[in-house]
Amino acid sequence: MTYIRQYDSPLGKITLACDGQNLTGLWFDGQKYFGSTITPPVIYADAPPLDAAAEWLDEYFSGQIPSCAPPLKLAGTPFMLKVWAFLQTVPYGKTVTYKEIAEAAGSAPRAVGGAVARNPVSLIVPCHRAVGADGSLTGYAGGLSRKEFLLTLEKNAAKKNNTPLPPDWQAEGQP
Repeated sequence: MTYIRQYDSPLGKITLACDGQNLTGLWFDGQKYFGSTITPPVIYADAPPLDAAAEWLDEYFSGQIPSCAPPLKLAGTPFMLKVWAFLQTVPYGKTVTYKEIAEAAGSAPRAVGGAVARNPVSLIVPCHRAVGADGSLTGYAGGLSRKEFLLTLEKNAAKKNNTPLPPDWQAEGQP
């Protein structure tokens, strides 16, 4: 059984999904691979993981560094899980290249790109922090304009909260 809730974000509607215990999905409406982990029956109702995810998103979009993520249950291949686990180690306000993820996962950047694109819990598993080898904004299932917005939001929040930013922010062409 999947519990669903809609969340209104500055970037459009977000669909949240959970199994009653753990968050299993977070997608921008229209995102590639939208709803990939939703299993019937579906109930539009409140559940603690959805409340926790909404609170996390409220903090995130208000420019705060979220205090803690809701419990997650990620469904994917062992390789996908490895990539998603790596993404969760990328600090707020920082980026990592697909090549760096590939080296850590013992794979090719293209395979990593496929796993990153299929991340079922966008934002909380920060796939938007993955960038091209030259620092360019590439490959975001939610759209590149959203990726740019999210990285800029994090950059500004990190500055506001005196969180050190990596030296590559300016090299990436970020404002």
